[in-house]
Amino acid sequence: MVEPVRPRPMRAEIPLGRDPAAIRQRVEAMEQLLERSLVVPGINRPVGLDAVVGLVPVLGDIVTAALGAYIVWEARNLGLPKWKLWRMAGNIVFDSAIGAVPVAGDLFDFLFRSNSRNLRIIKRHLDKHHPAQGIIEG
Repeated sequence: MVEPVRPRPMRAEIPLGRDPAAIRQRVEAMEQLLERSLVVPGINRPVGLDAVVGLVPVLGDIVTAALGAYIVWEARNLGLPKWKLWRMAGNIVFDSAIGAVPVAGDLFDFLFRSNSRNLRIIKRHLDKHHPAQGIIEG
């Protein structure tokens, strides 16, 4: 008899250091949690807590904005320039403001991934200023 396939629990070894590699792993883990932690059945589109918690009026948007602000805080710890930090904060504010609109904002949260955009900004900075910390995937 064949056992049913069970989903693997999401486990992440999250480092606590202040070095760029540790911060990169923490930010990547937070982005995955907020943007790609679940898959919507039927359409096979990944969503995360940002879209799911955003369904709760007001409180959900506040919680997801705070979690997104953590990514900006980690970027500040990496020494990103202020203009990049402002751009990242703008992504979060834009996502939160539009996400606060009932129904339409929930659809917007499903499509606009501010945390993925912010992760991309951080990765570009790290690849340029800390090239030894890049992760080779293959």
